[in-house]
Amino acid sequence: MTGAATRAGGLDPSVRRGYGVGSVATGAFGTVPGLLLLPYLTDHIGIAAGIAGVIVFAPKAWDVVLNPIAGRVSDRSQHPDGKRRPFLIRAGLLLAACFVLLFAGPTSPVWAGAAWVAVAYLACATAYSFFQVPYVAMPAEMTDDYDERTRLMTWRVAILALAILVSGGASPAIRDALGPEWGYRAVGLFVGGLIALGAWGAWRGTRSAPALHEAPAEVSFADQLRVVRSDRPFRLLLTTFVAQALATGAMLAGVDYVSRWILGTPLSATLLFVCFVAPALLVTPLWQRYGVRFGKKRGYLIASLFLGAGALALVLTRSLPHGVVYACVAFVGVGYAGAQMFPMALLPDVASRSADARTRIGLYTGVWTAGETLGLALGPGLYAAVLALGGYVSSTAGSAVVQSDSALRAIVVGFSAVPAVLVALSWLSLRRFPDWKENAR
Repeated sequence: MTGAATRAGGLDPSVRRGYGVGSVATGAFGTVPGLLLLPYLTDHIGIAAGIAGVIVFAPKAWDVVLNPIAGRVSDRSQHPDGKRRPFLIRAGLLLAACFVLLFAGPTSPVWAGAAWVAVAYLACATAYSFFQVPYVAMPAEMTDDYDERTRLMTWRVAILALAILVSGGASPAIRDALGPEWGYRAVGLFVGGLIALGAWGAWRGTRSAPALHEAPAEVSFADQLRVVRSDRPFRLLLTTFVAQALATGAMLAGVDYVSRWILGTPLSATLLFVCFVAPALLVTPLWQRYGVRFGKKRGYLIASLFLGAGALALVLTRSLPHGVVYACVAFVGVGYAGAQMFPMALLPDVASRSADARTRIGLYTGVWTAGETLGLALGPGLYAAVLALGGYVSSTAGSAVVQSDSALRAIVVGFSAVPAVLVALSWLSLRRFPDWKENAR
């Protein structure tokens, strides 16, 4: 091992920061499509909510198959710059270019707009797999220290929160300022630039990071998947995280609809998003300290309670004062910060706890990111299904429609009750996850 630190010791702060910069790319791509792609399809191109949900979901479903393959490919890489780092710059820049194209296509006829988005989003999803999986695999190869991984994830989640805040907060404002036709295209350029910056920063910032150089075990891909599938702690952690990703995806998809049809005030979409993400900038260091002192599992349980309770309170959105709605969303954001940091800090503990597993870390993270991708993709799809059941009426840009009371109710239920139930289910699996804090010392 060479680099800024040994795997058994603390990492140089510059490596922590450099690794964290990659979250600019993951945060921007993970947020903006979930926030704006469904409204773009239903209220700009005029695609029915149910079909739009399929278009949003299908490319990400492809990632569920592709992510474990991307993990195995990076596991077996023999590149002189490391197993993972070359993927960051190559796949990251490709993702940035594809994202610019996502909102740059035709909007009429409807079938042409739908086809363009489906193909462009599929290209984005493919490039993202080969960026995200190696990126998520890196911490398990950078340090063996239980608490150092929490510190590393603190940097990642703090920068992730900032990236989500900037990309998700500014994108609706950019769209609204320029109008839907040019606004969405400007969003594509803006977010594509953020993705390119994050990819380059992570590639550059981790050049001195310690890394694993062991040759991969000569085991078939099917056998490796069976090993991962039989790992009970991994299954429990993955189940928890996927359910919460599904809840988060549904809430993100609902922001624009709640803003326009329920709150109906200028910049309310940006304000909702800022309330959701901004608390993470303040509370992530507090979650990190709590995890070091009391354990990651305990911290994850409490963060999940914040997440679920805040979502449940939003069931009353239609009757609550706007200020209270924003406060409830901020309460959700406090839980969201911990629910991002703790599982990402626990994943390297699970994936690298045996010598045999260390040569297959990419496979673990491939399955993990496949699950995360599935959850974040199903979230907007689930929200679209709730809209369809409520009778939501799609429209083209500039046209005026009136939504029924059942449609307005569906907008709120998909934003609140559905995520609250998903978080409650995730809490059940998390309780069965082992607590390794005492053994990690």
